[in-house]
Amino acid sequence: MNAITKPAEGTTPGDGHSYRMPLPRLRLTPDVSHGPLDGAWWPRCDALELELPVLVGSLDPGIGTVTRVTVATAAWPDAPQEVRAPAHVIEVPLSDGAAGMHAVTVDCGTVGRWEPLVVPPDEPAGTAALLLTAASDPENPLSAPRLLALAESGLDGQDTGESEGGTGPR
Repeated sequence: MNAITKPAEGTTPGDGHSYRMPLPRLRLTPDVSHGPLDGAWWPRCDALELELPVLVGSLDPGIGTVTRVTVATAAWPDAPQEVRAPAHVIEVPLSDGAAGMHAVTVDCGTVGRWEPLVVPPDEPAGTAALLLTAASDPENPLSAPRLLALAESGLDGQDTGESEGGTGPR
């Protein structure tokens, strides 16, 4: 993991009393999702205890307090059982299911739950941008593993008629 040595935007280099969380690399489906995903999240590293507070802190307070984030054991083998977020602690249960390996489930108490694709931290920026856009499209029929497989094969989804739950170009 690399340490950040540059101050956050809006702070002065000598200001040791200011810290602003980095902006999350997150796109959520507007309103209600009709697909298997509710958007995508591109963490900067695989240290969940560092990334999760940024993700949670970026969500609209109107959705309620994030109480739990379920992650796949295979994807986050060193995940802590709890993560401190601004003003509360988030439970982090682990899932053994292979289906959730490329996504996390964010539970907001009584308000709802979201399942964003997790774009690997080392994904090139161009590919990550395509994945963020595709996963947050409310009409996206592709699962997290399928979207990542398309990205790995170099396809951006524009020239393929193959999809999950639909035909024709996307």
